Amino acid sequence: MGRSRRTLPEELLLLALDPTTGTTAQPQSLDLGLAGAQLVELALAGRIAPDGDRIAVVVPRPTGDPTLDCALELLRRRGAPVRAVHWIGGPRLGLRQTYLSHLERCGMVHAVAGQMCGVLPTTRYQATDNEISREIRARLDSAIRTGVPPDPRTAALAALAHAVGLGKHLYPGNEGRSSRSRLRDLIRHDPMGGLVAHAVMDVQNGAAAQPRRNPPAPGRQAAGVRTAEPARGVPMQPRHGSMARVAAH
Repeated sequence: MGRSRRTLPEELLLLALDPTTGTTAQPQSLDLGLAGAQLVELALAGRIAPDGDRIAVVVPRPTGDPTLDCALELLRRRGAPVRAVHWIGGPRLGLRQTYLSHLERCGMVHAVAGQMCGVLPTTRYQATDNEISREIRARLDSAIRTGVPPDPRTAALAALAHAVGLGKHLYPGNEGRSSRSRLRDLIRHDPMGGLVAHAVMDVQNGAAAQPRRNPPAPGRQAAGVRTAEPARGVPMQPRHGSMARVAAH
């Protein structure tokens, strides 16, 4: 996979990055979304495919992206298709920081050192080129405004943005209510994105331990599951010693 195209995890992270504060919106659910975005990216690359509510490796050949290939190898080692909700709900320590560091190396963001309470060191990340984020946002806006079925990549990005609660970050207030609703509806346009988005929401709602007998069709929410839209922004956490920079958690 060439590096000329941004991956879905990178695009999701750029969408979540607040250009004013340098923090990431919905950091806890965003971690789940990044794990899900990896699955969709691997599916778009033809390496994995949905098997009911499970994920199966169909082509174990590496993509050339180290982070995606690590996920692909872990899936391959499972030996059998794994439930998407179990994969996304598993430990993903440092995944957000891995992608922030990658974006920094690519020159898309730069780290800004700071302090919490005047003592504890923290790191914010500011976009170096807001045009990239605007281009990503424009794809979602176009799909919402025109009603034309988006391409699978944009549909999956919309599904993930909704699943992690970025709706209020992207389209705030009462005036953004209809846009948030249309963002949610875009989930039906990509089967893999829909599967992963529902898995992300299931993990957030504590449904990971219970198998789903009949997975809902893309675009429909599982009965009894409510999708919360948490408040935007969370205070930054300190970094410790020589450990890698930690973005706002």
